[in-house]
Amino acid sequence: MDVTEGDVISLLRERGPLSVAFITRLLYERGFACTRQKVERILRSLIKRGVVEAFYINGNKRKHYRLVR
Repeated sequence: MDVTEGDVISLLRERGPLSVAFITRLLYERGFACTRQKVERILRSLIKRGVVEAFYINGNKRKHYRLVR
C-alpha cells in the first residue's frame, strides 16, 4: 500500500507530535510502502494547506509535526 495524506493525519491525531523518522517508522510497521522523502513531501503539502504545523523541541534542531487545532 502507498501512504496518503489521510494516513499521516490519522497517525498524528492518534499519537500526537512526531518527527519524520517516527512517522516513517510507524507507517512502515503498519504495512505502508513509504520512505522518509515521501513522508516529508506529504508533510510539506499539509503545512502549506495549514493542516499540520512544524516546530522544534528541546533545542535539538529536529523538526516535529503536529495537527493544527
